[in-house]
Amino acid sequence: MSDQISIRPLSAMFNKAKPYFLMVCLQFGLAGTYIISMATLIHGMNRYVLIVYRNAIAALVLAPFALLLERRRPKMTFPIFLQIMTLGFLEPILDQGFAYLGMKFTSASFTSAIMNAVPSVTFVVAVILRLEHLKIKEVRGQAKIIGTILSLSGALLMTLYKGPVIDLICSRKASHHGSSGDSSDKHWIPGTLLILVGCVAWSCFYVLQSTTIKKYPAEISLSSLICLAGAIQSSAIALVVEHRPSGWAVGWDSRLFAPLYTGIVSSGITYYVQGLVMKTRGPVFVTAFNPLCMIIVTALGSAILGEQIHLGSIIGGIIIAIGLYSVVWGKSKDYTAASTPAKADDIQELPISAKNCTDGSKLVIATINSVKQDGK
Repeated sequence: MSDQISIRPLSAMFNKAKPYFLMVCLQFGLAGTYIISMATLIHGMNRYVLIVYRNAIAALVLAPFALLLERRRPKMTFPIFLQIMTLGFLEPILDQGFAYLGMKFTSASFTSAIMNAVPSVTFVVAVILRLEHLKIKEVRGQAKIIGTILSLSGALLMTLYKGPVIDLICSRKASHHGSSGDSSDKHWIPGTLLILVGCVAWSCFYVLQSTTIKKYPAEISLSSLICLAGAIQSSAIALVVEHRPSGWAVGWDSRLFAPLYTGIVSSGITYYVQGLVMKTRGPVFVTAFNPLCMIIVTALGSAILGEQIHLGSIIGGIIIAIGLYSVVWGKSKDYTAASTPAKADDIQELPISAKNCTDGSKLVIATINSVKQDGK
């Protein structure tokens, strides 16, 4: 009896710490996606070939879970099929393609910092499409506007102002081993524009998926189909830009490890962990850990890839993180306001989760009703 009493506090502590532990581990896993993808691109792998392999692997990883856990799936109609093909074009091809190219022009740490602006870009796209009702007189609306301005200002600052190099011991050692840490051969402005195009594509993906998932409410099956559509469409592009069979060859190196890691970790494990945590703590809690990934990528990029860290990147990354939390706070107040019975059926919310730029499957909270069901 006394043993059971002593175990209960430990079990309660574990349950409270579990979401934090899972999200911290997840950010380390997502940070590895940036580093491994960057290393693979540096070694000459075509970005579209990488996209083909990673989305094909992601589809194979998610398919068994979809077959086992979602045996009763909605009927596939032609409009839903077109939306899935569009989603496969927006995220795997446009988002991943432009983000990978922008990463080659800049750095992994720079890309991870800019990608924190995705919630702000999603907010702008939703307002333009009139899917987001902006109430300027309310504090939550002002917070989202200020957060959007801060995020875009941080991205602009990172692009136009480099500042002195923050000299780290680990970056010195890595640079002596022939890494790509020298910023003299980087194209920061074109790279930033390409990454921002990826952000816009990712945001449009969120907006479209938030409507598609209502018509096809089978999240794992939908993610698997999106990855499959992205793999098929990117294959057509990859065959045009990469004619050489050697460009498709993989060996026991980063060319094999990168698609496996990004497909399994960034899609399969990430999807499961985010879904598990989001059901108990909500999307705001999940999004709040995104800046941790930026910090990890900066440290690993300096140590492994020898990337130089500029003062402007640090200041800009902090500003983007502040803007992210401002937008997230405003969205959290939307969820709180929508929890009242009088408004719950009238408000449609867009997702606010900002995962890494290279994730092939995005978990979405499509409606307020789904949030209410999770909270029961």
